[in-house]
Amino acid sequence: MRMVDLIEKKQHGLALTKDEIYYMVNGFTDGTVPDYQMSAMAMAIYFKDMSDVERSYLTMAMVESGDQIDLSAINGVKVDKHSTGGVGDTTTLVLASMVASLGVPVAKMSGRGLGHTGGTLDKLEAIPGFKIEIGMDDFIKLVNENQIAVVGQTGNLTPADKKIYALRDVTSTVQSLPLIASSIMSKKIASGADAIVLDVKVGDGAFMKTPEAAEELAHAMVRIGKQVDRQVMAVISDMNQPLGVAVGNTLEVIEAIETLKGEGPEDLMELCLTLGSQMVVLAGKAQTIEEARQMLQENIDNGKALAKFQQFVQNQGGNPEVVNDYSLMPQASIQQMVNAPKSGVVTGFDCENIGIAAMWLGAGRATKDSEIDLGVGLKILKKIGDTVEAGEPLVEVYSSKEDINNVEKLLLESIHIGEEAVINPLIHKIITE
Repeated sequence: MRMVDLIEKKQHGLALTKDEIYYMVNGFTDGTVPDYQMSAMAMAIYFKDMSDVERSYLTMAMVESGDQIDLSAINGVKVDKHSTGGVGDTTTLVLASMVASLGVPVAKMSGRGLGHTGGTLDKLEAIPGFKIEIGMDDFIKLVNENQIAVVGQTGNLTPADKKIYALRDVTSTVQSLPLIASSIMSKKIASGADAIVLDVKVGDGAFMKTPEAAEELAHAMVRIGKQVDRQVMAVISDMNQPLGVAVGNTLEVIEAIETLKGEGPEDLMELCLTLGSQMVVLAGKAQTIEEARQMLQENIDNGKALAKFQQFVQNQGGNPEVVNDYSLMPQASIQQMVNAPKSGVVTGFDCENIGIAAMWLGAGRATKDSEIDLGVGLKILKKIGDTVEAGEPLVEVYSSKEDINNVEKLLLESIHIGEEAVINPLIHKIITE
C-alpha cells in the first residue's frame, strides 16, 4: 500500500477502505507517512469529502492511536457532554451537578481554554484547593460513590488527532467537515462514554457561523456515533451573544453556583435543562424529555443539585464553602463600568470579540503557555433586545490593571445599539440522526 495511491484515490472522490484509512492514520502517527503527504490527503478530503462509513473508520483509527479510557468499572450508563466552544459557556459546572444529583454517572474529562473560548479546568481551578489531576482509580471510585468527577485529559489520548489537527491548522483544512467531526468524536469515544450529548454552538462567537453549517456538523457527529455503536444526540444552541452574564473564571463559577441555587441567568438555566434532559433520558433515568426536565428542575428547587456540586468540590480537594462565600476565590482588584455611548436597543454582539476582550484582561490564553488571571473578566449587563440609555452601564469590567482603554474600545465596537433587535432562539434544533 502506498500513500500516494490513497491520495490519488481520494482526489478522484472514491471511498477509502478501513485498511487504507488505518494505514494512513497509523503511518502519520508513527512518522512513516510524512507531513507533506498527509497535507495532500487533508486537502483531498477537504474538497472531496468522506462518506459516513469513512468518517467512522477515521474516527476509530484516531481513537485507537493512543490511550482509551476504560470506564466499565463505573456502574450505569456513562453520559458525556461536549460543547464546540463559545463565550461565557458555564454549562459543565451546572449540568454535571444537576445530572449527577439524579444518580446519572458523570465521568468527565475536560480541557483548558484557548483564545476567545474558556476552559472548564481553568474555571474549576478558581476554587481554592480544587485538584484536576487525580489517578484513574480514584476517578472511577469518586464517580461510583458520588456520580461525579471532572479531570484533565490524559496526555496520550488520540495522538493521531493532535498531529492531524496541527497540520490542518497550517494548511487551511480546519474547516473540513469530516475532519472536524472525526476529531471531536474521537476524543469523546476515547474518553470512554457510553452516550454523548453534543452542544453545537452557532453564531458569531462559535466555530460554526451559520445554522446550516452547525446542522451539517451535528448530523455528521451523530451519524459517526451510530456507526460505532454509541448513543449520540446534538443540540444546536445560539452563540451570537455570550451565554449568561459572566465571562471569566471566578465570575463564571459564581454564575454556576447562582444557577444551581435557582437564581442564575435564564438562558444558562434553559440550556442546562435542555442538555441535561437529553443526558438523563440517554442514561435511562427517565422515559421522556419532559419527565427528565421536571426531575432536574425539582433538584434545583430542593437544593440537591447544589449539594451535589459542594460534594463534588470537596471530593476533589476544593473548599465547598465557596458556595456561601464567593470572596474565597481569586478576585479582581479593580471594577470599572463601560457605559453606552447612545440610547436605543441592543441589536447584536460581535461575540467573539467579547471573548477576546476578556482574554486581553487575562481571563483567557493568547497562546498555550499564557498565564491566566482567574479573578478578571466581564459581566454583560445588557443582552440583545434590552433597552439602554446613553451613559447607562453596558459591561462591568473586572481587571487587575487600571488602564483598560483597549478593552473598553473593543467592547464598545462589539456591542451594537440600534432601534430594533432580532432575537434568535437559544435552542435552534435538536438532532438525533
